[in-house]
Amino acid sequence: MLIYPAIDIIDKQAVRLLRGDYEKKTVYSSSPLSVAKEFYSKGARQIHLVDLDGAKSGNTDNFEVIREISENTDMFIEIGGGIRTLERIEKYLEVGVKRVILGTAALEDRAFLKEALRKFGDAVSVGVDAKDSRVATHGWLNVTETDSFEFCKELFSIGVSHVIYTDISRDGAESGTNLEAYRRLSEIKGLKITASGGITFEKEIKTLSEMGIYGAILGKALYTGKLDLERAIALAR
Repeated sequence: MLIYPAIDIIDKQAVRLLRGDYEKKTVYSSSPLSVAKEFYSKGARQIHLVDLDGAKSGNTDNFEVIREISENTDMFIEIGGGIRTLERIEKYLEVGVKRVILGTAALEDRAFLKEALRKFGDAVSVGVDAKDSRVATHGWLNVTETDSFEFCKELFSIGVSHVIYTDISRDGAESGTNLEAYRRLSEIKGLKITASGGITFEKEIKTLSEMGIYGAILGKALYTGKLDLERAIALAR
């Protein structure tokens, strides 16, 4: 299993939110690049970036920050947040981002998703953000009636190879992740699942790895010291 340390970006700063609430924001660094370099020094070779401003606005608000990280680190970068056009996908890939994550656009515009998959293949993944098993969109501000597990099955059926699944209610709360959700998702054979949201304990990393989960995104627990990145990478192996 691969470990993806996360950097969420608002106003060009590295932040963490509590359960996706923009009003409950903690700023950890004014330099996301410095945070990325620190993660690299501890053994991380993948990184998960989220433009939280972009997730709300639908624009590439923090594009220059992402470009800076791409140009100054040797990491596999995936980026999500407000990516809703083919031009935007191309813009990120051109500066060295390896994978883009579609969220709201994947749910609301299947034609766009299919065209993105046709044009960019495995460089396109989908982020499924769930609250009470329902898909949330627009930076987690809107909870739909779409069942998140059925949506993941549909995504796989139309050619999506990689899904990042986040239980919003666990995100940033340091109370543990939703292991049962990942157990269910692991039954979709062939779909690469990355677990995200509330991973706090070493035993969770071990359990997710044993389930056959593809990747795990670590956020707040790294920033507060509840998880050690080097140890987490070793456990995931």
